[in-house]
Amino acid sequence: MKSTLRMRKRGMEIKILSEKTNKLLKRKEIQFQVEHEKPSGTTPRLEVKRAVADALKVNVDLVFVRKFETKTGTHTAFGTANLYDSVEDAKRVEPAYIVRRNIPEKPKEEKKE
Repeated sequence: MKSTLRMRKRGMEIKILSEKTNKLLKRKEIQFQVEHEKPSGTTPRLEVKRAVADALKVNVDLVFVRKFETKTGTHTAFGTANLYDSVEDAKRVEPAYIVRRNIPEKPKEEKKE
């Protein structure tokens, strides 16, 4: 399925380049492009994950960003993400390191002595 969807949010413009359905793995495979305005580097993965979820109008917990890299010397990044029917399907299919990268870190609690 070839479609282009543009959305401007949080200082970045996201463009969905393609969306393929993989019935065997119960997911949609998304290719996207992000134009970001951050002068300090690449936009964090979790912000991109939220932007992709907003563009597709789905729950952010069902989107797993697999690859995301900025082209050298530009403010343009290309990436791939998978959209699953459920979190359980994602955990069954995706490698553990991809699942960890797509879950927000919990603040570390200081131990009181």
